[in-house]
Parts: sequence; structure tokens; C-alpha cells
Amino acid sequence: MPKVKTKSSAKKRFALTGTGKIKRKHAFKSHILTKKATKRKRNLTKTGLVHESDEGRVRAMLRI
Repeated sequence: MPKVKTKSSAKKRFALTGTGKIKRKHAFKSHILTKKATKRKRNLTKTGLVHESDEGRVRAMLRI
């Protein structure tokens, strides 16, 4: 039986924390930044956590 592969797109986008939660980056920070407020852009820079309702799907992609 072959090994189960991790989704390459998911392993580039998500990381596990020490407590087992899944870290993610915010979207909407790549272009068209002139109309976005400085506070909004600053907050989009920070990392967030995957919502608990989506966590199962992300874990399935990461095979954990």
C-alpha cells in the first residue's frame, strides 16, 4: 500500500502550533493596497487561527 500524500498547497499555507491548533495567514494583503486603511493592512499581516468548523478539513488535507 503506498503512502498517503499531504496536499502540497495545504502544507505551504498552514502550520501547527505547539498546542495543536492550526495557524494561517490572512488573505487580501497581496495587491490593491492603496484603498485599504493602514490599520487594516497591519492587522492582515498578523497570523490567525483556522476556525474550529474548518479545522477538520484542513487536518484532512495535512493528513494529521
